[in-house]
Amino acid sequence: MELKHFISDVSAGAYAGRVVSSAARTKSPVDRVRYAVCLLAVVGVFYVSSVLGPSVHGDAALIGAIGFLLLSGTLLSELIELLGLPHLTGYLLAGVLAGPHVLNMIDAATVRRLAPVNTLALALIALAGGAELRLDQLRKGLRSLLVATGIHSTLGLLLGAAAFLAVRSFIPFARDLSWKAACAIALLWGVLAVSRSPSATLGILAQTRARGPLATFALAFVMSSDVVVILLMALAMMFAKPLLEPGSALSFTAFHALGHEVVGSISIGTTLGLLLAIYLRLIGRQLIVVLVALGFGASEVLHYLQFDPLLTFLVAGFVVQNLSKQGDKFLHAIEDMGAIVYVVFFASAGADLDVPLLVDLWPIALALAATRGAVTIAGARASSWIAKDELKLRAWSWAPLIAQAGLTQGLAGLVEREFPTFGAPFRALVIATLAINAIIGPILFKLALDRSNEARSAIAPLSESEEATS
Repeated sequence: MELKHFISDVSAGAYAGRVVSSAARTKSPVDRVRYAVCLLAVVGVFYVSSVLGPSVHGDAALIGAIGFLLLSGTLLSELIELLGLPHLTGYLLAGVLAGPHVLNMIDAATVRRLAPVNTLALALIALAGGAELRLDQLRKGLRSLLVATGIHSTLGLLLGAAAFLAVRSFIPFARDLSWKAACAIALLWGVLAVSRSPSATLGILAQTRARGPLATFALAFVMSSDVVVILLMALAMMFAKPLLEPGSALSFTAFHALGHEVVGSISIGTTLGLLLAIYLRLIGRQLIVVLVALGFGASEVLHYLQFDPLLTFLVAGFVVQNLSKQGDKFLHAIEDMGAIVYVVFFASAGADLDVPLLVDLWPIALALAATRGAVTIAGARASSWIAKDELKLRAWSWAPLIAQAGLTQGLAGLVEREFPTFGAPFRALVIATLAINAIIGPILFKLALDRSNEARSAIAPLSESEEATS
């Protein structure tokens, strides 16, 4: 079973928006007006050219799409900052509006051709996400992390499955199923309900430069919980198959493939991390070239060897940070080239969002998303009480757990391949629910960081050294 999307996710955004200068926090009304005028001009020119101009395809369309998403996403993120919304939301909205389902300024074929940019972004994201995990911080919050993982994995899975069964009479592909089959599908849904989004989490942490118990917990839990979700999905599929396909026997094949991928990826990631640490220590130049080579070349090689590039890069970043003194230098190198790539990454994700599907399925999707949110809040409160967390975590530890993204979508695709009889409508419902969580989750997490006074952009100016790096 693939870990592919384990971090469409490990953090599309690990430093997206981290390059925020102190001037960006004190923009005047005149600056905002300029942004609005520029945004209208960019959208107007691109829209007129796409509607009235000659049809453009191929590389020209791709370059134009990248430029437009970068400009519109950046400008829109600055404007919605007035509402207290995260930059990530602006990137997504720019992509949704420009995408094939709304204004159609960027067609579906061009969106698909943005995949190489996404490959590079995910590599940078995974490297930065691993480098953000520090052993000393993990040790301090180990009790909270273990308790939260146990409660969310069990309570979230069971109640998520129960919610699916409760509304199954309103779901066309599930209403006429036998009770056994419905329970099997509900089990699969329950696993997806406990998946999180490292991409959104790290995107918000990067923008706010948050530091504190909530930020540390969010980073550690969201990153580690997705590994748990992958294992749970393998287990759920093993038990679901006999219920959905009478005569089928329990099979441990999925665990064998998963073990090969996980162990191999961790081993290669450890080696890669040590090599990167040595390079940073002895040479330390042309890091952008190294990162591009890893993002494109190494990713393809790892795919060919049937290892997961994202988990490999995550481990590599963790090794650089915790087994060497090159962690900060490594993060700054990613920061130097990551800001532009991440804007395009999130904007293209918005362009790829199937808006008509969300319109068709929104009542059921909203009900399931709301139930998941309520279960997440209840689980967070229970785990914080059991672990005797400080008040800040008791109040807000649920906030980073609402968003969903690439891992959820990847696992839904796996279900579609394994169970073709209901896989397509199941995946459609997952994506509709995911869209709601992807939009609401980052907003709630940023609100929690602001309210808990951990967002440094809200409580303190940048230091001189931080200004220099931005």
